[in-house]
Amino acid sequence: MDLIIRNVRLASRPAPLDIGIVAGRIAALQPRIASAAAAEYDGGGCLAFPGFVESHIHLDKAATLHRCGTDGASLATAIKKITELKAGFTVQDVHDRGARVLREAVTHGTTIMQSFVEVDHAAGLRSMEALLALAAEARHAIDLRLCAFAQDGLTQYPGGEALLDEALRLGAHSVGGCPYTDPDPEQQIRRILALAAKHGCNADFHIDFDLDPTASRLPYLIQHVIETGYQGRVAIGHATKLSVLPQDQQTAILEGLLAADIVLTALPATDLFLMRGAMAPLMRYARMGGRCALATNNIVNPFTPFGDANLLRMGNLFANITGASSDADLATIWDMLTISPASSLGVPATIAEGAPADIVLIDAPDPATALRELRPVLSGWKAGVWTFVRHRPEMKAPF
Repeated sequence: MDLIIRNVRLASRPAPLDIGIVAGRIAALQPRIASAAAAEYDGGGCLAFPGFVESHIHLDKAATLHRCGTDGASLATAIKKITELKAGFTVQDVHDRGARVLREAVTHGTTIMQSFVEVDHAAGLRSMEALLALAAEARHAIDLRLCAFAQDGLTQYPGGEALLDEALRLGAHSVGGCPYTDPDPEQQIRRILALAAKHGCNADFHIDFDLDPTASRLPYLIQHVIETGYQGRVAIGHATKLSVLPQDQQTAILEGLLAADIVLTALPATDLFLMRGAMAPLMRYARMGGRCALATNNIVNPFTPFGDANLLRMGNLFANITGASSDADLATIWDMLTISPASSLGVPATIAEGAPADIVLIDAPDPATALRELRPVLSGWKAGVWTFVRHRPEMKAPF
């Protein structure tokens, strides 16, 4: 054995066990591994899991609040400010701000991340170049996947599709769009899905991000996904409009999303800040059998002037907002931070013999306790490589 992590618990196996690792993969899960290893780590009874999965974040525009101020809390204002700023983004600037957030994410227990990267007339391919380089530098600690993204619309900009196509050729893992910023939302949906099909990748849309109960773009997206046979390859973020629809209309759309196997993602911090508490009905969709994810979205910029890349905090915030308190509800929320977004990205996230040795320890006996009490993440490994440690607090004047 190269490494044995002793005395940990799994969500599915609460009795303490040891995890043996060989060549970056899990070789044994046993109550007590008798053999020795080159290195051993005492897990202290912590919960071991494959790490959090951040499926919706914007590294390219993170940590820009100091450049554009805090006046105005609206989606239109935030888009305008970032559009003005990103023309001046340099490769080094995007790399350094992204690295800052990526390090925070790793030390909060995230092992897989998808970042949207704006590829358009203003940013060109500079942000993509920066984050592709960062992904390569950080691959020993986190799997950073990039989504070539048309934030400011697509159909109104000649050459926009060519830029997205080039970003996918350079190494972006998926492609996405923002129909609500496009003068022809349905045409944008068709073009983005056509690009996804061309490259055999997933598509991800920011959609219905408002509180107007009319003119939802989701029925068209659902229809086009099914017509093109792209079920299971599409995710959507925000969709706050769902929260204000009459019950029968909401039900019909959720059933459509389920039929198209579209992943529904909520961004609690941003959705609360910009929509004053409105969020997509994730718990209802999850109970219907839909795949759901919780994610960070933005950090310290006009869209969300707060944040520290801590996904456990997003789960706890979501539980408070939705009134989720039972162990079963918290288990569902835990899945929204781990298993479900991993399936959305098409990556493995499990602790099992033969699986990659991506392991994070959190100071809790089970997921429900971790979420309820915001228990700290203590240590993590990526493919068996020890990537970080956080020490338990120690009282110097005990009582």
